[in-house]
Amino acid sequence: MYKDERVILHIDINHCYAQIEEMLHPAYRDIAMAVGGSEKERHGIILAKNLKAKPFQIATAEPIRSALKKCPDLLIIPPDMKKYQYYTALVKSIFYEYSDQIEDFGLDEAWVDVSASQSLFGNGMSIAKEIQDKVLSEYGLTVSIGVSFNKVFAKLASDIKKPSGLIEISKDNYKEVAWNRKVEELLMVGKSTTKKLHELNILTIGDLATTSIKLLDKHFGKTGMMLWNYANGVEHSDVDTSKRERAPKSVSNSWTAPKDIVTYQDARLVLERLSNSVATRMRGKQLVGNVVTLSLRDVKLSRCTRQKKLDYYTDMSKDIFYEVSLLLLDNYDFSIPLRSIGVAISNLKPAADHCQLNLFEDEIEKLQNRNVEITIENIREKYGFFSIDKASALLDRKLNKVNPRGDHIAFARTMYKGSDER
Repeated sequence: MYKDERVILHIDINHCYAQIEEMLHPAYRDIAMAVGGSEKERHGIILAKNLKAKPFQIATAEPIRSALKKCPDLLIIPPDMKKYQYYTALVKSIFYEYSDQIEDFGLDEAWVDVSASQSLFGNGMSIAKEIQDKVLSEYGLTVSIGVSFNKVFAKLASDIKKPSGLIEISKDNYKEVAWNRKVEELLMVGKSTTKKLHELNILTIGDLATTSIKLLDKHFGKTGMMLWNYANGVEHSDVDTSKRERAPKSVSNSWTAPKDIVTYQDARLVLERLSNSVATRMRGKQLVGNVVTLSLRDVKLSRCTRQKKLDYYTDMSKDIFYEVSLLLLDNYDFSIPLRSIGVAISNLKPAADHCQLNLFEDEIEKLQNRNVEITIENIREKYGFFSIDKASALLDRKLNKVNPRGDHIAFARTMYKGSDER
């Protein structure tokens, strides 16, 4: 690295959930093991796998049934997100010993700007090695670290070797180290973008870096220029410490049902639960929104998403439930049963900024309904979610046994996707 240039680390806790389970249960290191949802309840995807499972070509986000066909003896551990949050926070506390410029990138990754720390701790590679050793000695966990002069190449470098990788991409070597990597390894290049790039015979990061900007602009618009810059190491964004408290862009919840959802009425039972969850979480964050989204996945794993912008802002379960029920009625005929349903609300703003009245609604009645929702919410908070419920909950106990506030399902995050995937 040059003396006066930035030094950014990207640190990734290797196969995070599985490795934390191994740390707490050393016997797991000797067998093929993965962290995943409940196959019995059909939350059946792999969230993380250990090194013993790797030879079986088990992939993150693949169905558990598929993974068990590859490795019948695979041990599936249910996820414990509180535990993972606790230990990843401990690991990240080590990063703060070297810099206060830290940007979280999911639970298991972070960028750390150590530019100003070099006079105290040595160069970027020395700091990275020290962090690596300290995480291993204090918590028995391995991390891969990329060292570079910007965030994009630091991220790329941390992905090259796992576990315990320590790679530097500098202004002197980036063409040798980065340009021969597959183009989809570059940050912000997701599946859709990869397909388009391949159609243009752009297969590597080097191909992208040497492609005409005019051609990229024609096919990708402004995104083409951004990708060309990334491939050439032109990226100057700061490590964003505000991300730790950044307001959410949406509030959502989804559920994979323990049985096929075969009728509109079945689906409404699930939608009522999910709408309640989303509304409760919005009120907890003091937010309102006016774009509702319904996400469906059928038993053949095909997905359907429908969205509607409302003429009003809301944080009420009744409103959300009404709108997503209409979206469902208008867009799905149940010729193929559903496996999972998701509800989201976006275009959020602080509830304190919301004072618009609707001339076509009884605002007093609306306030009363909101107070009823809050009262039910308070009862559930004190006595448990199932202490109070609607009579409709008795129609199908399997579809109504989920606690949408307590039973949050941890879905695998497909790593390093681009803006077209988010």
